[in-house]
Amino acid sequence: MQDKICAKKRKKICVPPLFIVKLKIMNTRRIYLDHSSTTYLDPRVKAVMEPYWIEKFGNASSIYEEGREAKKAISDARLKVASVLNARPDEIVFIAGGTESDNLAIFGAARKIGKGHIITTKIEHHAVLHAFEKLVKEGFEADYVDVDKDGIVDLKQFKAALKPETVLVSIMYANNEIGTVQPITEISKIIRNFRNSKHLAAFPLLHTDAVQAPSYLDLNVDKLGVDLLTLNASKIYGPKGIGCLYVKRGIKLEPLIYGGGQESGLRSGTENIPAIAGFAEALELAQKERENESERLKKIRDYFIEQILKKIPDTVLNGSQENRLPNNVNVSFLNVEGESIVLYLDAKGVSCSTGSACNSASLEPSHVIRALKRSHEYANGSVRFTTGKITKKSDIDYVLKVLPDIVKKLRGISALS
Repeated sequence: MQDKICAKKRKKICVPPLFIVKLKIMNTRRIYLDHSSTTYLDPRVKAVMEPYWIEKFGNASSIYEEGREAKKAISDARLKVASVLNARPDEIVFIAGGTESDNLAIFGAARKIGKGHIITTKIEHHAVLHAFEKLVKEGFEADYVDVDKDGIVDLKQFKAALKPETVLVSIMYANNEIGTVQPITEISKIIRNFRNSKHLAAFPLLHTDAVQAPSYLDLNVDKLGVDLLTLNASKIYGPKGIGCLYVKRGIKLEPLIYGGGQESGLRSGTENIPAIAGFAEALELAQKERENESERLKKIRDYFIEQILKKIPDTVLNGSQENRLPNNVNVSFLNVEGESIVLYLDAKGVSCSTGSACNSASLEPSHVIRALKRSHEYANGSVRFTTGKITKKSDIDYVLKVLPDIVKKLRGISALS
């Protein structure tokens, strides 16, 4: 049944029927609005992965038939990913997800050089921020560039922060909490002009965490002008625990993991063939379908934002309304804690979050909202809704039906009021 639905004319989107059934029978209704945290596995991706669990289980380092079969699967996946990024196959390093990819890019580049100055922004994912903190302890000097009230990096401040000793810049393509899209192409031009003016051959390198971007933004690395780029399958309807790092030819990195020398010596360990094949398929599908899906989700996003601000007083949109991902709505509800709203919505069958799922155990208010020059009240009251392939306007209408009463009730009992 699934195969017939998914194969029929290769539809623009593919929603697994069993997933929808599960959502309908749990509680009375489940509406999933946390796609920036993780996504389900697209059945088309699952189909590509299937042969490598049992039938084609070989180790790619082996020289006999099963090994050659596995090696070919990796080569095919690498070629597919490279084609999407407009890169060379030997510039793609498969790795266990976005966090490890960020760490390899940052530690790998900085430690290969050994010392210097590094730059990032105040709204990066903690995979970047904590890596920078560690490098500072190792003797590197770091600057954290501000963003404006809409979450866009201050280019004037960034330009002023560049030094001849700057070896690495890491700025995310699209923010995981507020969905703000950064002007990476413009940032790369600033770096290129700086290199030329200072007669620097290669540095600083530019790394971008593009984990949230593939379903909605162009990933052409030549147009972006990046040296290092991070991707993660679990945000694009692919398997968890796999991603890649694009490493521009000629750039040398210090590995994080040592062993058998797989992935050109940058990521030792027996390759996860099913996940690699699934990631490549998911990335290709994300880029093929991004224009139509972006257009559809923009309409839902704009409607959702308009209605929330209209129906619920004392609410504020976080991030730029224009330069944001099509699927992201992040709102601060004043005089109430965002975590309470998330729990009440969960009881009503709605899944959303207060920010980055990777940092959900922390009691600290969102560093991203605080970086917008907003108080703890705004950060504590922020809620992130992120839509996806299964989201319909009727789902948003349901949320808009239950959300005002939840906020009103919580404000009535909240100590913040």
